[in-house]
Amino acid sequence: MIASPNTHIKVCCISSKAEAQMAIDYGASALGLVGNMPSGPGVISDELIQKIANITPPSIATFLLTSETKASDIVEHHRRVKTNTIQIVDALAEGGYHDIREAIPGIKLVQVIHVIDERSVEEAIHVAEHVDVVLLDSGNPNLAVKELGGTGRVHNWDLSKLIREEINIPLFLAGGLNHTNVREAIDYVQPYGVDLCSGVRTNGKLDQKKLGAFFQAITK
Repeated sequence: MIASPNTHIKVCCISSKAEAQMAIDYGASALGLVGNMPSGPGVISDELIQKIANITPPSIATFLLTSETKASDIVEHHRRVKTNTIQIVDALAEGGYHDIREAIPGIKLVQVIHVIDERSVEEAIHVAEHVDVVLLDSGNPNLAVKELGGTGRVHNWDLSKLIREEINIPLFLAGGLNHTNVREAIDYVQPYGVDLCSGVRTNGKLDQKKLGAFFQAITK
């Protein structure tokens, strides 16, 4: 077992109870459980998300990644899985964050901002007034088939750093992080936490050697 570093680590795309336990054993403070998505890795059934959430210690955050864009649909998705955190990977099209909070008191809300250009900075500043955490990722929701994360690509950290300096809530950094670049990313952007998926996987499966290397890179 590796002690948890100061930087919070969310291991995403968890696909089984065994992967969840491995991530927890290495010191993950959060697990990402991916619901139905138009594209990207790690999608599992709502039934499995609920099972993993049920066996995860309360001290570990369980993030439901939902691509729903209506507040009412997000609430319904959460009721099927009962995680302690909701990660909204697309922009709300109907309803507001207050509607979700009223329906699910005490829930933590995380909004993904796909860092594309300077407009992403404005979006993040606006959203930060309504959620608990902003998560910066690579992707493009403007494509015909929305790209909502899990790309394995690094985005412009200059924009990420600017967003971190302009908001007053915790920020997670995602997008192409692995053991070779995560220390640089943390030193430059100084996020509250980092979020990883493809960088610690081999053939889609959580790779213990890569996971260990990632945590060691952070704790140096």
